[in-house]
Order: sequence, then C-alpha cells, then structure tokens
Amino acid sequence: MLLESLSRPIVAAPMGGGPTTPELVRAVAGAGGFGFLAAGYRSVEDLRGEMRAVGDGVRFGVNLFVPGPEARTEVYAEYVKRLGREAGEPRWSDDSWEEKLELLVREPVAVVSFTFGCPGSEEIGRLREAGSEGWVTVTSPEEAAQAEAAGADVLIAQGYEAGAHQGTFDLESEEEPFGLLPLLQLLRAETKLPLVATGGIGSGAGVAACLAAGASAVQLGSAFMLCPEAGTPEAHREALKERRPTRLTRAFTGRRARGAVNRFLSEHEDAPAAYPEVHYATAPIRAGAREAGDAEALNLWAGQAHWLAREEPAATVVKRFTDEAREALDSALRTLTSL
Repeated sequence: MLLESLSRPIVAAPMGGGPTTPELVRAVAGAGGFGFLAAGYRSVEDLRGEMRAVGDGVRFGVNLFVPGPEARTEVYAEYVKRLGREAGEPRWSDDSWEEKLELLVREPVAVVSFTFGCPGSEEIGRLREAGSEGWVTVTSPEEAAQAEAAGADVLIAQGYEAGAHQGTFDLESEEEPFGLLPLLQLLRAETKLPLVATGGIGSGAGVAACLAAGASAVQLGSAFMLCPEAGTPEAHREALKERRPTRLTRAFTGRRARGAVNRFLSEHEDAPAAYPEVHYATAPIRAGAREAGDAEALNLWAGQAHWLAREEPAATVVKRFTDEAREALDSALRTLTSL
C-alpha cells in the first residue's frame, strides 16, 4: 500500500486548469509526500507529456473524471443564452475516458484516482493488474460503500469545505454535503479501507485533526496554489491572498464547486446542473479573464481556509504541515495526560 511508504502524510491534490504541474508533483514527492497530475480537460497527448515530464524514479498519481450523463438541452439553454456572445458551444464529452484508461494501462503510475463517480470493478481491476492502486473520491457513506464494492484500494474523503469541484457522484444532488470531520468519523465507523482526508485543511493542526479522526494522510489543494512550482494564474494567486469568502456554485461548470466569491459567481447563482455542458459554455469567458488578469470573471477555486496559504516552495509546505501536525498532536496528548 503506497500510503504506508510515505515519509510524510501529505498528498498534493490534482488541480486542473493550470495549478498542478509536473514540477509541483515532483517537488512534493521529493519532500516525502505524494502528488497527482490532473487529467481533467487534458488531451491524451498532453497528459502523456506531463506524465513523462514528472521524470523517472518519481512515484505519482493521475486523477480521472468519471463521465456522467448528458444533460438535456432545455436544462441549460436559457443559461447559455444569458452568458452572451462570449459563450462557447455547450456540449457533452466523456473527457477521453477510455483513451486515458488505455494510456494508464500501457504506462502505469502508482495511483489512479477518480472523481465525479465510481468506476466499475473491471476498470479498477485492469489498472491494478497494470500495477496501479485505485483511489475513489467520496463525499458520503453511500458513495463510500459503492466505491468499496467496486474494489477501491483507498477512499479520498472530501468534505464540503474543499475548494474546486465536489466529487459528488450525483451532480444534481441538492442534499446538504458533509463536513470533513463528520464524514471521516462516519466512514471510519463503516469501513476498514484507508482514508485520505481533503477539504479546508490549511495548517498542520488541520492535518493532526484528520489523522486523529482516522485518516492515513491528507490531500491539500489551496495550500499548494501559491507555491512557485504551481501554475496558478496571477489573478487567481492574488485573489487567494485576500480574505474573500467562498461559496459552492455551479456558475462556471454546471457542477458544484467551491470558489472565492467574485462578480461572475454572484451574478450566476442560478446556474443549472449540467456538466460538462456549462463548462464548455463558460470556457472562452474564463480563458479571456485569465488572459486579461480579470479575477472577477475567473473561476477562483479555493477551499474555506485558503487565506492561510503561503508563498513558499512545495517542499516547505510538506515539511511545515508535517511538523505542525506533530506539534499539534503532542499538545493534544499533553492536554489529555494532564486531565
């Protein structure tokens, strides 16, 4: 099991759209943690190039988006119309699902993780035969049970505090999502599978809390977005430093995701549940905002603790969070022994 071999229980989350780079993955691995490349929105050729750019001798993972159903046109037509002339053409895509699976069977990595759903047992089995562990992102006990039945090796327990997309299997769900600590407690009571905790972890004390609640490691996103190795756009970097509140929204992609509040998010709170159709419709708007440095029209993905992120090398983040977690656990132990 890969988690048992890590010298530091820190995983760099797969962050699509730029923040995740081969350099970031390599730096985290070099510091004793583990990093993921984000395959979402990447062509098979680009993904292959990034995998090879990480370099030989580095253990890393690749994250895949599990394709969902195609949305009916009437669900998103009015929303796309309101986006105006800058909107792109809404369409469904499976994000080259089969082709990416084939690539990962031919050129296996240490771990393949999944978001937005649960792959079938045959798909997890093929990857395991190739030498990869299968990790599935879950947001509820029901999803965890489905992932365990499919043969998942590890569950990534994602709380609603997490930045970017929620991994919820049902994108139309309006159920109140679980916070990370309640979710960890519920999963630990119902499964023996290793858990990786993710969502709103902005300090070593947060790491310590997750480990105490039964996680084997934590997955961090926002904490790495200001690192020099990350490809985070400059406007996004500056927004992360501000004490902007965050909110779950479907405005940018049609799937619930947490971002720092800006003009576009606030003006499009009624966005429909239609992924990836809305993603493709807003893609040109977001691309233009990145080029112009306009943080008010950009998807500013961020977890609830984003303003704790620092501008420091990724290796420093890995070491600092581990050291702070050890101090927090020692402090907790001293409190308990003094009672």
